[in-house]
Amino acid sequence: MKSYYMKFLLLAGLLICLTHSMNAQQDSGRIRIIMFGAHPDDCDEKSGGTAALFAQMGYAVKFVSVTNGDAGHQTLKGQELAKRRYAETQEVAKRLGITYDVLDNHDGLLMPTLEVRLEIIRKIREWKADIVMAPRPNDYHPDHRYTGVLVQDAAYMVAVPNIAPETPAPAKNPVFLYFEDHFQRPNPFRPDITVDITSTYAKKIAGLDAHVSQMYEWLPWIGGYLAEVPEGKEERIIWLSKRTAGTINPQTRASLVKWYGKERADKVKYAEAFEICEYGAQPNDEQVRKLFPMLGK
Repeated sequence: MKSYYMKFLLLAGLLICLTHSMNAQQDSGRIRIIMFGAHPDDCDEKSGGTAALFAQMGYAVKFVSVTNGDAGHQTLKGQELAKRRYAETQEVAKRLGITYDVLDNHDGLLMPTLEVRLEIIRKIREWKADIVMAPRPNDYHPDHRYTGVLVQDAAYMVAVPNIAPETPAPAKNPVFLYFEDHFQRPNPFRPDITVDITSTYAKKIAGLDAHVSQMYEWLPWIGGYLAEVPEGKEERIIWLSKRTAGTINPQTRASLVKWYGKERADKVKYAEAFEICEYGAQPNDEQVRKLFPMLGK
């Protein structure tokens, strides 16, 4: 058990050092990525491994939580919880080598209002994003759905100079992508782009591990498996790693074959998939490879 944990720490530490060594390149004109989640752990779960890959390559990555997470706990609430969850996001930022913002909207009460849409437009513009990621607008949680709607609504307006004119509009519309989900209605998720995150899976787990209030308290409590959560830090890492692993379905495996070739795809243990939104720029395969230079490598 201890040997596994020490290997995990060593790998995560090496990845973190590599990321920090590349940070100076983040503002050198390379691809810039912004990811929106409804809550302060959503981006981490859906795209933590991909974010870590981008960061290692010197790309500028920002996570944005559209709510402050002030309702997601069984005993804490309000500002006390929001403050704790913000601190967790900043620890994630250190571990992944990214930037992490949290908007001051209440958890569980998010609505797709003009005010929040303008917040998102400003964030995309300020970051000078080439790639924007968010959940699809069909999901069990209203905050997730409305985050998807808000980013969709921003997908055209972000390029309109007279909307939120105090923040300059981009010269071209970014590519908008959806995070993977399992919902089938009204339409199933389509894995247009799938990234092999086997090399950064340990780093993704290290990021999720920073969300102590969620990974080891709230989600197990509301999910009915709190008794399964180990007490020790080493055991928790192993438990979280196994619980997060999931499986690669045939559609996602086929997408891996497209981008990496069958020989490489067959060896992929962990992956994150994304669907190209019909709004925003529509990249062809050559443009996708420029935006995701890790594909095929």
